[in-house]
Amino acid sequence: MKTGTLTTPDAEIYYEVRGSGPPLLLVNGGDGDAAMYGPLAGHLAESFTVITYDLRGNSRSRLTSPPREQWIEEHGQDARLLLDTVAAGEPAYVFGTSYGGMIGMALLARHPGRVRALVAHEPFVIDLLPDADHWHALFQEVHELHEREGLDAAMRRFTGAIGMEEPPEATGDLPAPLREMLARVRVNVGTCLAYELRSFVRFRPDAGALRAARFTVVLGGEGPETLMLRTTRTLAEHVGTGVLEFPGGHVGYLTHPAPFAEALRGVIEG
Repeated sequence: MKTGTLTTPDAEIYYEVRGSGPPLLLVNGGDGDAAMYGPLAGHLAESFTVITYDLRGNSRSRLTSPPREQWIEEHGQDARLLLDTVAAGEPAYVFGTSYGGMIGMALLARHPGRVRALVAHEPFVIDLLPDADHWHALFQEVHELHEREGLDAAMRRFTGAIGMEEPPEATGDLPAPLREMLARVRVNVGTCLAYELRSFVRFRPDAGALRAARFTVVLGGEGPETLMLRTTRTLAEHVGTGVLEFPGGHVGYLTHPAPFAEALRGVIEG
């Protein structure tokens, strides 16, 4: 594995590259840490040049200007600059989970020639829902709870509302690399609640751009009925496409990396 840093006007983006072959960019969601994709990338590196990275302001991708509210579109520009740096202009396959799928949509809409195919896994496209105002109000409440009472109280409210479990803690009995990743992710969750959540869920995908591209919507076939499953199905209706089931739940790429890699390879090579 090779690592590097991409310098942008207001951030330094940490990235990792594995394998050889056509470029495949894996874009993370709200946890923002490349290590979440490590097991999946290991399986895919047999066939692709796999690029993973920490989202700006998360983990090892430090901001070089004061923290502020962020937007999906600027993250799409980060993805484009990363492809310019690592893939040297070659069009890439792109997979994104949650916010990552939305970042992929922003990249595709603005730079369609850079994306061979896009796979969006449980994208959090709240603004497409008929009751979007309810959710925007809820996420404002979560933001204020985070400021007033801290991360744990805010995450209990957030995960309870959307139907997810809270992320695990970095306890001492875990292997050191996993413990370190979970510690970084916990900090990233705070970044998400402070600077990303309320603005990211305002993103509305360009249905025309998605219809004109090789675009696939997928969801986890296991686990509870979450808000992410609802947004995934809504996006498919918005674009006029079907939905595929991939192994595992919302983090199936981490819990079921081998079958998830096979499913993803089947979609982008099919």
